[in-house]
This record gives sequence, structure tokens and C-alpha cells, in this order.
Amino acid sequence: MTSQNYKNHRRFHPIYHYFLTLLLLAILIGVAALLIREGLSLSSIVILLIFVYITVSFFLMRSYPLKAQDRAIKAEENLRHYVMTGQLLNSRLTFNQIAALRFASDAEFPELCQKAASQNLSSNDIKKAIKNWKGDIDRV
Repeated sequence: MTSQNYKNHRRFHPIYHYFLTLLLLAILIGVAALLIREGLSLSSIVILLIFVYITVSFFLMRSYPLKAQDRAIKAEENLRHYVMTGQLLNSRLTFNQIAALRFASDAEFPELCQKAASQNLSSNDIKKAIKNWKGDIDRV
């Protein structure tokens, strides 16, 4: 993999982001066609409920691991800041700011943390301000 930077740091999992999304869309079209053709019959209601179950599962399947990763990122960056400065991260920093700061090299991390908190920089602004990008290849 080439080194990570602002332009290529977003990651997509093709099976999840493309295949399963298209499959879910195809199922929705099929359910809509069934409802139009049969109306509210028992079989169409059962299939509609199965579709709702699959859709909710689809989004939960993605959100639960991301919440766990978010907690890990916050803890890692808090520890990193503590090791470098002897202080925890500023409590004004939002998670999105902390997540963006994880890409900063150790040399610029403390100063960028302070700047992000004092100027309330957006995560996009933080990423653009990073001079030496530290890749995060583990997050999907």
C-alpha cells in the first residue's frame, strides 16, 4: 500500500460498501414489486418484515464495531498525549477532532491538539494542517 495522506486516507470495504449495499437495494426493489403485485398479503408482510430486519442488521453490523474502534482511538490518543505532555487531551476536543489528530506525527501532535482545541478546528481542517502524515491502516 502506498503511504497514507489526506487524499487517500478514507477506506472502503468493497464487499460491505458496494456489494451488500447494492444487494440491499435490489431486495428493496423486489419487496416493493411484491407489495405492488400482491398488496398486503401475509407473505408480502412477512417478506417486508424480513427486509426491515436485514436493513437494521446491515446498519448495526457496521455501527457496533465502529463504536468500539472510536473508544479505542480516543483512549490511544489520550494516552499518546499524556505520554508526550504529561496531561490528558483537552476536554473541549470532540471525538471527530481526536480522530483527525491521530494522523498527526508525534512532532506536531501536541501543538496541533492545542490549536484544534483553542480554535475549534474542524476534523477536515486538522487533517489539512498535518504536515507529516501518520497512517492509520487498521480502521475500515
